[in-house]
Amino acid sequence: MTEGTRTVRASRRALLLAGAAACLPLRAQPQPPFRLGLLTQGDDERYSPQTLLRGFPDAPGGRSEPAAQIALNDSLVTLQLAGRSSGQLVALEAPTGAALPASLQQLLQQGVQHVVLELPAAGVAAVTAAAKGREVMLFNAAAPEDVLRAAQCAANLLHTLPSHAMQMDAIAQLLVARKWNRPLVLVGPTPGDRLLQAAWQRSARRFALRPIAERPFKLSNDPRERDLGNVRLLTSDRDYDAVVVLDAQGEFASEVPYRTVLPRPVLGSNGLVAQAWSPFHERNGAPQLTRRFLRRASRTMTGYDWATWMAARCAAEVASAYVKAGIAQQVQALRQGAVAVDGYKGQRLTFRGWDGQLRQPLLLAHGGGVADMAPLEGFLHPRIALDTLGYDAPETGCKAG
Repeated sequence: MTEGTRTVRASRRALLLAGAAACLPLRAQPQPPFRLGLLTQGDDERYSPQTLLRGFPDAPGGRSEPAAQIALNDSLVTLQLAGRSSGQLVALEAPTGAALPASLQQLLQQGVQHVVLELPAAGVAAVTAAAKGREVMLFNAAAPEDVLRAAQCAANLLHTLPSHAMQMDAIAQLLVARKWNRPLVLVGPTPGDRLLQAAWQRSARRFALRPIAERPFKLSNDPRERDLGNVRLLTSDRDYDAVVVLDAQGEFASEVPYRTVLPRPVLGSNGLVAQAWSPFHERNGAPQLTRRFLRRASRTMTGYDWATWMAARCAAEVASAYVKAGIAQQVQALRQGAVAVDGYKGQRLTFRGWDGQLRQPLLLAHGGGVADMAPLEGFLHPRIALDTLGYDAPETGCKAG
């Protein structure tokens, strides 16, 4: 082979390599690790050892930091494709609600722009107020109160935990589908019970249910109020198709199943409960997530854990898809449905533009399994069936969306 021939072939090889390199996708510019904040409150009574020991069905099972860690692991490939070397969780506990604004400031100083709030409603409101005008996206993963999606909503506040309205709509749909149209309603005296009652009454009107009565219950050591805590007395002298119990604390509700005078199903705060997650959910790859959480946390996964997992996944996804965008643009992308995330519930999930609530199916679960999934078949919506759960666009009280 002559020197000229070798030179020509070398030139051709160089051209081919250059052409192949031009066809390769451009690597994303190196970015710092994605930092996700998790803000908790030390005196949140829902996470006290005494409350957790009771194990009420519609309550946290423990702190959800393991769920956030799993979500960041699940998002690692997405983050790396966007040029992020990893995902880092920055967990911070404020001792009291009064310390939350300072804790948020501490997270911001560490470069955190996406924060999951594992807080009660008052804490979420305090952090939202402190975050006004700041470059930060907030995810409410532990407060179901409807007011946070209405009068106390904010443009940069998103919600992955189902609202009270969504839960009560799911319960109402099941009652209608089963033709249990005449329920007996038992409601407690606490402010939390009143919130559940307001959500229930809205759902009952929305789905044309006809409760036969709403009876108050009260757990008390006062002998004069003993009858208000007697399930048999409260469920006697009237016929009914089902019993809906509204008990935010869960203690009375745990006594209702199998103690009613008539053999009727119990729904609401015990019996059949509308939840974001259940360890008995066995479709759509759900057992994989349940097992991974069990291995990391040494306990079963609850709806509150799922809400934190989902918030972390959404934060990582939008930060990866919009690397060069500001927080306001990222929030807009989520609210407009430009980013959708698989939640192991059979479909990719998006946020509502009007109040920042995550659209999602709810599991109608009991102590040993899942009876159904809402929205149930036959409940239609002009655009998205998931919007039959919770406040729809024409009903919203949020002015910041």
